[in-house]
Amino acid sequence: MSRSWERKVQKNQAQINKQRKKRGQKPLLSAASSVETLDTFRGRSYLMPAFLLLFILFYVIVTVTSENFKETGSMFWVTIGCYVVLALLFMFRRPYLAIGKDFIRSRRFTGDRSIYVNNIKAINVQKGYIVIEQHKGGNWVFSRLINRYPTEQITDRLRSFAGQHAIAFTEK
Repeated sequence: MSRSWERKVQKNQAQINKQRKKRGQKPLLSAASSVETLDTFRGRSYLMPAFLLLFILFYVIVTVTSENFKETGSMFWVTIGCYVVLALLFMFRRPYLAIGKDFIRSRRFTGDRSIYVNNIKAINVQKGYIVIEQHKGGNWVFSRLINRYPTEQITDRLRSFAGQHAIAFTEK
């Protein structure tokens, strides 16, 4: 079955389940939930929020010590507030790596992205780093230092994933 057909079936099944829930009936068993299991590994982003907070601190120090500080108005404080909210957003929106039956999914800057097996060239593992090489596009790097991923657990799961799909797996 093609993936687009599977997505249509899942979408229609979700609509039917919403209707059944409103009527008080039990939902139909979802094909996606019974067949596909996702192993999700979550990290924590500290680097980008720290950078933003340091940038805010620098901005405040430079602006407050300026002779023209009284002319800045309320937009100065709105800007500071927006940067703080952005730092909090990066802090609480945790990065993740999900490994499915035939794909790997992760949160990137532009949203959630998936790499399917036919696009994975190789998986390289070093202490604290995991690199997933693609045929097209840039490599995905998952780091214990930058995003606090549990790389040991991810390595075990990726080793079985690579063996299952005959993907080159290199451990250094």
